[in-house]
Amino acid sequence: MTSKASGIQKPSATWNHPLMGANPATVFQLLAGERVPPAMLGRMLAFAGAALARWPLSLAERAYVALRHDPLASMPPPVFILGHWRSGTTHLYNLLSRDPRFAWPDPIATGMPWDFLLLGRALRPLLERALPESRFIDNVAINPDSPQEDEIALASMQTLSYYHALYFPKNFSRHFEDGLFPDAAGVAEKRRYKRELALRHYARKLLLAGRGNTLLVKNPAWTGQVAWLRKIWPEARFIHIHRNPYTVFESTRKFYRRLFPPYSLQPHDADSIEPWILSTFPRMLERMYADTADLQAGQFIEIGYDELEQQPAECLARIYRQLEIGDFETVRPAIERYLQDIRGYVKNPHRFDPETLDKVDGAWGPWLKRWGYSRPESAGTSSSGG
Repeated sequence: MTSKASGIQKPSATWNHPLMGANPATVFQLLAGERVPPAMLGRMLAFAGAALARWPLSLAERAYVALRHDPLASMPPPVFILGHWRSGTTHLYNLLSRDPRFAWPDPIATGMPWDFLLLGRALRPLLERALPESRFIDNVAINPDSPQEDEIALASMQTLSYYHALYFPKNFSRHFEDGLFPDAAGVAEKRRYKRELALRHYARKLLLAGRGNTLLVKNPAWTGQVAWLRKIWPEARFIHIHRNPYTVFESTRKFYRRLFPPYSLQPHDADSIEPWILSTFPRMLERMYADTADLQAGQFIEIGYDELEQQPAECLARIYRQLEIGDFETVRPAIERYLQDIRGYVKNPHRFDPETLDKVDGAWGPWLKRWGYSRPESAGTSSSGG
């Protein structure tokens, strides 16, 4: 990770770090390849201690899961929400999660991926009181039933995840590349297989939790890995949502600036992420379009964030109809109640300077043309949500 001396900040990771929910093997394998400053050693010891103390119960939960029937065997095709970070994936996820047929990870399942069925259930009242009111990156509220990405959970279950780039930014480029483009990065087949096993195990547990019978996942990292997902679930459905790239770039830059402080266990320079943002966007999308080119209309649909925001019911009805995932009218009342509940949500504003606009024009020009987005005025204001 390239750094400017003036931009380097000391690590200030919170004690309530995602790695508190990791298993011993993941913690110790990550630590074996990383050096953390003395100020972070206490946190690392806490992660290791929590993992070791919890592991007998984690093993008990693995045995419990192994003795239950495998709901993945009869699960309808899972639904994956694709899109670059800050493209409106969270809003779409929140809307679709109103459908009781879907199973998805909540905050406790995300923070305790090995333990949420037994220990997590026992501690749920205590854990719910410890939840933050909103996400680090925006004003989106967090409650016990807020759907979460599966990536943080997967990052605590094995060693292949782009989130490790945020935890250990001294090796940012290696973790980021491996986590987002494992085949191109030449990641060993053994590590990729362990990630697949973790995903299958986690998905099985989400279904056993009893929320619904169909997996619903939102994870920007999957956008460039559709071919891999299709090998696991050949009949999977995919929804790609895109948004004005100028807003996506500015919002993604803020995303990383806000995530480094609570997550980083090493010195970091959030501003040096900018080249990675510019290069990752087209790589992910090129791979996604290549990986979905042979899919029938019933397995892939693309929508724009503006369409979802301005005509949510019509947009969702089109998704349900094209992907054949059920009768939208049965869930329309729940979705309309949710939309009423978030009417007061205030998005983060953005002000665009000419230099930023030029960067997006130069790096993402083909996507601006593909989707018909126009350049905003310099120093104008735009708003964003996830």
